[in-house]
Amino acid sequence: MKLRKLAVLAIAGALALTACGKEGDSNGDEPTSTVESAVAVSGSKTFDAIKARGSVVIGVKEDQPNLGYKDPTTNEYSGFDVSMAKLIAAKLGYGDDKIQFKAIPSANREQAIVNGDIDYYVGTYSITDKRKAQISFAGPYYIAGQDLLVRKDDSSITGPETLKGKTVCSATGSTSIQRIKDEHKDAKTVEFEKYSQCVDAVLNKQADAVTTDDAILLGYAAQQPEKLKVVGKPFSEEKYGVGMNKDDKALRDKVNDIIEASAKDGEWQKIYDATLGKSGSKASPPALERY
Repeated sequence: MKLRKLAVLAIAGALALTACGKEGDSNGDEPTSTVESAVAVSGSKTFDAIKARGSVVIGVKEDQPNLGYKDPTTNEYSGFDVSMAKLIAAKLGYGDDKIQFKAIPSANREQAIVNGDIDYYVGTYSITDKRKAQISFAGPYYIAGQDLLVRKDDSSITGPETLKGKTVCSATGSTSIQRIKDEHKDAKTVEFEKYSQCVDAVLNKQADAVTTDDAILLGYAAQQPEKLKVVGKPFSEEKYGVGMNKDDKALRDKVNDIIEASAKDGEWQKIYDATLGKSGSKASPPALERY
């Protein structure tokens, strides 16, 4: 774990280089996927809508470094989730120039899918039974673990068992904040629309910790390693899935096929190594859970 903490420093340098890149090149060396042609997804109303529109609308996050991040200088999206979203779009027949990204906060994801505002969502979206009552998931395409981000000089929080009396922040509607409420009732909680707002609250000493998946927290710690650190004691298993319309089994099966193929042909690994892999942590694609 010490090696992992030290390795996150490497992300900071990578982010700095990204910020200095030319316009339109904010995703640096992230791989691009071959755009397929003459793709058909029989029985998918979502795919029919994509074809009629001539482009794909994807829900993402925009404030999670190395996962779903929008460069404020170039307006380009990058990160592991974004690259996976692009991979899926390419295998459906749509290149980067035919993608519209929509940044949607955690609390609004299900409604955006139900309303048809987006075709699918890729953004640290944990697969849960409660969510499956409203939407469906393809995947998982990644497995993370819940952890805590604290100020660098704070030695009082060493894991979830030390949260008594502490103020813990997370995104509204996230599984992370609900777990704190359910399992650590002696901690105080505060919620914001975005994780970046929680990070600001910790830096301003309005909160003591941010809780969400370790992959997200490592990205924030890497941006300000002199001020922030990840505790390093994951206390959950979060299976990330691609969210989509509950009744569109045809598209769900297709996306599952795409994710499975990327694991076998090495595309998943290339995407990981160019994004989250910069933290120094190793990972391999998880087994799919088709349903």
